[in-house]
Amino acid sequence: MIACKAVSNQARAVPVVASINRVAGSSRLPMAVVRRQTVRASAGENELDTDAIISDLSEKWEAVENKPAVVIYTVGAISGVWLANTVVGAINSLPLLPKVFELVGLGYAAWFTYRYLLFKDNREELLDDIEALKKKIAGDA
Repeated sequence: MIACKAVSNQARAVPVVASINRVAGSSRLPMAVVRRQTVRASAGENELDTDAIISDLSEKWEAVENKPAVVIYTVGAISGVWLANTVVGAINSLPLLPKVFELVGLGYAAWFTYRYLLFKDNREELLDDIEALKKKIAGDA
């Protein structure tokens, strides 16, 4: 049987493969018998309090002092994600480059594992570097 998690209180018809029949001595492909099973979600599952979410967002927006900067940063972030997606899609359409990038990523992962994760002294050095970066970002220098 195929397990299904319903996400609403509406009934959903879910196909379930009941059995596969094969005719003995035949070259025909096996046939799957499919029946429909209705799945209903319980009332307490996956409920969102949209009013609370909207009021929380409204309060946070009202607390922002420099609203134009937030809008500009948001538009810039969305544009940057779109541009990165376009560039990655264009690179991915080239036949050789995805495999080269995959090899580069595999090589870097192997180097990183050897350099920072295999030995205890190197793991401590990595943790020290991460803590220093956290302090640098947070401004606690």
